[in-house]
Amino acid sequence: MKMNKRTQELADLAIPRLMLKFFIPAFIGVFANALYNIVDRIFIGQGVGSMALSGISVIFPVMLIVMGFGMLIGIGSGVLVSINMGKRDLDKAEKVLGSSFLLMILVSVLITVIGFAIKGPLLQSFGATSETIEYANDYLNIILAGTVFQVVGFSLNNIIRAEGNARIAMVSMLISAGTNLILDPIFIFGFDMGVKGAAYATVISMIILTVWVLLHFRSTKSVVKLKAENIRFNYTILLEVTAIGMAPFFMQIANSFVQGLLNTKLIAFGGDLAVGAMGIVNSIATMIVMSIVAINMASQPIISFNYGAKSFSRVKDALRIAMISATGIAILAFILVETLPETIVKLFNSSDKGLLGIGKEGLQLGLMALPLVGFQIVAGNFFQSMGKAKIAVLLTLLRQVIILIPLLFILPNYFGLHGIWMSMPISDVCSATVVVFILVNQWKKLNIQVEAHS
Repeated sequence: MKMNKRTQELADLAIPRLMLKFFIPAFIGVFANALYNIVDRIFIGQGVGSMALSGISVIFPVMLIVMGFGMLIGIGSGVLVSINMGKRDLDKAEKVLGSSFLLMILVSVLITVIGFAIKGPLLQSFGATSETIEYANDYLNIILAGTVFQVVGFSLNNIIRAEGNARIAMVSMLISAGTNLILDPIFIFGFDMGVKGAAYATVISMIILTVWVLLHFRSTKSVVKLKAENIRFNYTILLEVTAIGMAPFFMQIANSFVQGLLNTKLIAFGGDLAVGAMGIVNSIATMIVMSIVAINMASQPIISFNYGAKSFSRVKDALRIAMISATGIAILAFILVETLPETIVKLFNSSDKGLLGIGKEGLQLGLMALPLVGFQIVAGNFFQSMGKAKIAVLLTLLRQVIILIPLLFILPNYFGLHGIWMSMPISDVCSATVVVFILVNQWKKLNIQVEAHS
């Protein structure tokens, strides 16, 4: 494989400059992506009401499941593309793209069919009540119909970033999020469509994203090409893709289960308004986490490429910079959340005092351990970027499932709604201790590999 400008930079450009070059477009892109749900919630909360906000908050676990499949294929194939580029095997990288594209379509169809088949029990299990189920059902019907565009658009855009085209991946998300931002008020208020309007705006923006990324892989700007002869099932490749993508997939599926559990606990100890408050907490947490994910997106092609090329000192540099940067973002976010909780809640609904009180408590208590979250997210991505799926899965599930779920069953019985919010920071602190131990051990292994290849 002959190196072009982008692959040459992955091999030779100084890691701090390379990280910054990849981070800026990744941050803008994921920030725009995070606006999808947040903008929907702001417009619905302010224009339709707090019960409508609670209704679409019930849908959040379903959205996580759909995104999980997008991450399974998109991140798994992206890592594999980067690794094979590092090995100078462009032909294998293009076969990864082709096989993954076919898998995206098949999985999307299955999600849509199964989603409609179990929609009723799904909504009830995720906390829909008689006051919110109509809003939740209206929103979910439209979102499920557009699943293929969400999965394909997200997954292919991740491969664009993995091949070194971070700026194009950023533009993709800006176009899609911009469309959603424009259409939301038109459909919700102008056409008086309520939550249905928000869902239609989201799906249309996803269609535009999908068309855009497909055109990219047929253009001269792409490093790997989407060729007709490669759009077929290659089971060896797909096993590699799913193995690597299993960590973020499990994270999303587990997070969906946890959100469903949270909703049922919130209904029991705080009612529908508590679910709406959780929707606000999730929106802010998503914005913060996605900012850290932007660091992962910047570091992933660098780590994967150089790990494939056995440039282990560059892998170490990328990991160190990623951890420092992620922790800095988490600390800054912690300060803003703890000092401005009322202002944040009023962005979503400024008239319901009950929602304001619960939302403030949820933000301040639930996100209390934010400074410890950044490096944990980076750690999961680090092992995933090297193709070490088992460790990545463990680190991912530790914080959001293994520790958190028992706490959600225990603490509310003693502390009520307060105990639900406290479960989240306690889980963050416990998992951080384990992650530090695993990272220190891996750092020592990298030092040995650097010496062996120096």
